[in-house]
Amino acid sequence: KMGNAESNAYRNHLSRFLPEEQSDIDGVFDTLSGSSGSAGAKDGKATKKTVTLAALQARQSHTREPLPEQMTLRLYNGMKSIDLPGKSSGLGEQIAKEQFVIFMSNLLKGNADEKITIIMRMISKTEGPVKGKQIQEFTEDLIMSVVHVLSYRKELKGWNLENTRDSASGVKALASQLLSELKLADGTKPVGPQLMETNFDQSVIEDWVYRVPQISVFLSVVIRQGLHVLHSLPDQTTDIVNLVPACKGIKGRGLVSLFDIPSIIYINSHLPAELQHKWRLLFSSGVHGESFSQLCGHIVNKGPCIVVLKDLDGYIFGGFASHSWEVKPQFQGDNRCFLFSVFPSLAVYTYTGYNDHYMYLNHGQQTMPNGLGMGGQHGYFGLWIDSDYGKGHSKAKPRCTTYNSPQLSAKEDFTLDVMEVWAVGDLPESEATKGKKSILDVDPEAQALLEMIGKSRRSEGLREPVEEDDGDD
Repeated sequence: KMGNAESNAYRNHLSRFLPEEQSDIDGVFDTLSGSSGSAGAKDGKATKKTVTLAALQARQSHTREPLPEQMTLRLYNGMKSIDLPGKSSGLGEQIAKEQFVIFMSNLLKGNADEKITIIMRMISKTEGPVKGKQIQEFTEDLIMSVVHVLSYRKELKGWNLENTRDSASGVKALASQLLSELKLADGTKPVGPQLMETNFDQSVIEDWVYRVPQISVFLSVVIRQGLHVLHSLPDQTTDIVNLVPACKGIKGRGLVSLFDIPSIIYINSHLPAELQHKWRLLFSSGVHGESFSQLCGHIVNKGPCIVVLKDLDGYIFGGFASHSWEVKPQFQGDNRCFLFSVFPSLAVYTYTGYNDHYMYLNHGQQTMPNGLGMGGQHGYFGLWIDSDYGKGHSKAKPRCTTYNSPQLSAKEDFTLDVMEVWAVGDLPESEATKGKKSILDVDPEAQALLEMIGKSRRSEGLREPVEEDDGDD
């Protein structure tokens, strides 16, 4: 089709894409290279078309920018890094069609080995090892671009930048969390200022990209949604489908969640796969009041959920309960439960196998402690909220036995400021039916009779609103 200019490598890369994907990529390239894409331009002359940095930037500033400028530049450097066989490397400032296709193929369909040269060039324009600080800047740009582009494309599924905490600190926290996985060849993990100044070579970063799936997923989102290529076509990669869970129950309540978009993405990725598609607000101290019995009333028998709270010092932390909460004097749950921290650092702490003290909820008992707890033991929980609402503790000297978590609150005994509980996944069957039925639901004839004689359903107003349908805009 393109004569001899088309290399074998290029054909191999092209063959990774389905025909409709190929035409989507052609379309984006044609737009970027400013050609009309008419039939005449598609033959021999097609290989001569190129894309410049200016064209990429212009595409971005066409409307409001889908991608921040620094990410556009990084994508351009990544495209430029692809050497074409038989051509002098560094083809100047323009991106050829082959480079564009190989870039797409490697980043969207490739393994860590295929991605790594491009990622190295996206981190730094110059060859050779890169410093921790450069990797951090790249990672922060990447996460910021994901938040920005999902918000721009209205793909946040009911979350938005108004009903969540400011994402700026979340971007830094998630970048630090991903960077904490960087291991040198000898297995050591540099931390803090030392990490910023350490040199990392390509093989170390390749290992990191292989072990930290978020990097590839985020790149995929930035390319698909930012350049608007392959963004809606069904694809083998399901990992970006539930990147952000649908959000239910917050709309119209004037609430700002304790979570920010990066922490929602990170915590959600640690949930069991079948629970990652939806979060539903069950309880918020701002809406439902600061009372332990209100808390219990809203969270018992509602399926797996996430408890998150902020102490008076501004620390944000919580836990994932894998089972419905039940009020009883025994420990409950299983080894899928975990504790987490959102601020000042973002981290998830999973079970150690030391004991099965996953979750505990008790109320109104004389002999046992009353409150909500996760991990550790009575009087010494990794996370504890007392039934005397407003008081809690996070004890871990040096670590919580169940989850290996450190002290999550600023002070060991803390005062609660705000609390939220989110149900995750679908409502348990029993609840879905129980919650929505009254005697009139069960007897439709009685209801019809009432309506015929003009009597409305008195009990209607007493139900908690069923908020299944909001957040779908």
